[in-house]
Amino acid sequence: MAKHSFDLIVIGAGPGGYVAAIRGAQLGMKVAIVEREHLGGICLNWGCIPTKAMLRSAEVFHLMHRAKEFGLKAEGVGYDLDAVVKRSRKVAAQLSGGIGHLMKKNKVTVFMGTATLPTKGRVSVKTDKGNEDLSAKNIVLATGARARELPGLEADGKRVWTYKHALQPVHMPKKLLVIGSGAIGIEFASFYNTLGADTTVVEVMDRVLPVEDAEISAFAKKAFEKQGMKIMQKAMVQKLDRKGDSVTAHIEVNGKTEKMDFDTVISAVGIVGNVEGLGLEALGVKIDRTHVLTDEFCRTGVEGLYAIGDIAGAPWLAHKASHEGVMVADLIAGKHAHPVKPESIAGCTYCHPQVASVGYTEAKAKELGFDIKVGRFPFIGNGKAIALGEENGMIKTIFDAKTGELLGAHMIGAEVTELIQGYVVGRQLETTEEDLMNTVFPHPTLSEMMHESVLDAYDRVIHV
Repeated sequence: MAKHSFDLIVIGAGPGGYVAAIRGAQLGMKVAIVEREHLGGICLNWGCIPTKAMLRSAEVFHLMHRAKEFGLKAEGVGYDLDAVVKRSRKVAAQLSGGIGHLMKKNKVTVFMGTATLPTKGRVSVKTDKGNEDLSAKNIVLATGARARELPGLEADGKRVWTYKHALQPVHMPKKLLVIGSGAIGIEFASFYNTLGADTTVVEVMDRVLPVEDAEISAFAKKAFEKQGMKIMQKAMVQKLDRKGDSVTAHIEVNGKTEKMDFDTVISAVGIVGNVEGLGLEALGVKIDRTHVLTDEFCRTGVEGLYAIGDIAGAPWLAHKASHEGVMVADLIAGKHAHPVKPESIAGCTYCHPQVASVGYTEAKAKELGFDIKVGRFPFIGNGKAIALGEENGMIKTIFDAKTGELLGAHMIGAEVTELIQGYVVGRQLETTEEDLMNTVFPHPTLSEMMHESVLDAYDRVIHV
C-alpha cells in the first residue's frame, strides 16, 4: 500500500470539494482530492449544468413556436431529443474536463477511487490499481448526495426515472408523472412539458415550489397550468403498478385514491447524503437523517474533520457548497473566515418562467416577529420585458419597517435567476431601502423592476 502525506485531503470533487482543494492550494497547502466517479461531481455531470443545457434547448424550441409574434417565420419546427441530450452531455464533459485542468494547474493530487476513514487523520483509497494510504491533519468531507428513493417508487431506468435517467432518456415521454415539485422536479416537468409531454405534477405539500414565497408559488402554479401542466397539491403517490410500457399510479388526494396511467414517471422527492461506508460513526461523527451535523464553520466535532455541501445539510445548492469550501480552507489556514448564512443564499429554479429568491418569505418574516413593508412590481410594467415578449412575472421585496433592512426578495419571470444577485449583494452589504431607492438602475433593463419593487414597498412606485 502506497503512503502519502498531505496538509489537506478533500473527499469528493463536486463544487464544494474541488473549490476547497483549489483554495487550500492557493493558501500554500499540499492538497489531495479523492473522487470515486467524476471530477465536478453531480453538479457538473448530472445536475446543475446538463439540466440547464437541456432547458436552454426547450427555451429555444418554445421561442421558435412564437416566431410569428416577433415578425419572423419558422416552419416545420421540431426537435431531435437525442441531439438535445448529446449537446447536454458535451457541455457537461467540457466542464468536467476543465476541473481536471484546474487540479493540475493548482498542483492538487487527484486520486480516483473510493475513500474510507480508518482512523482520525487517515484516508484509505481503493483504486483500480490497489489501495492508497493518505494522511493529513485536516480532512474535508464533500461527498454530496443522491436522489431519495421511496419504497414502491424505486426507479428502474425504463419507465420510472431519477434525475440521471431523465438526463439520458430512453424514450420521449408522452404522458409524464413528476413526483415532487421542488427545483429538480419542476425543472424536468418544464422541460418535457415544453417538448410536448402531457405532464402531471404531484406535490405532497399544499403548493408547488413549497420553499418559495406563497405568492410566488401561486403565480407559478397558474403559469404552469396555462402551459398545460396538471398540478395536484396535497397529494401523495402511494404506489406504482408497472406493466411493460405503462405505469399506473395510485394517487391519494382529498382522502381518496385515484388511479392514473402514465408511460413515464420521474421521482424527485428529495435527496439523501452520501454518508455510508466512510467509517464516520466509528470516528464519532454525528449523523442526522443522512446528513453530517456541523457547526457554523462546518466543523464536525472531530478534530481536523469538516463537512461541506449537501452532506452537511440544507440548503442543497452548489454555490453554498463552494462558498463553504473556501471558508473551510481559509479557516484551516488561519485566515479570518466568515460563516455561511443560509438565509443569504439565493435559490434559483430554471423552469419556465424562472423563479429566484433570497432571504425570508413574507410568512417567515412575520413568524420571526418583524413589522414588514412589502413591495411588488409586475413585468407588464417594464419596457424591456414587453420588448422581449416576456410580460408574465413579478418581483416582490420585503423590508423591516423599523430599520429598512432588506429581509427578502422573491421573483418569477424571464431571467430572474440572473437578477437575484443584485439583492444578494444588497443583503451582504446590509443595504437599506434608502440605498436601493437612491441607486440609479440602467434603462431599459429588467433590473429596473427591482428598483420599482423597492419603491412600491414605500408607496413611491412610478410605473404602475
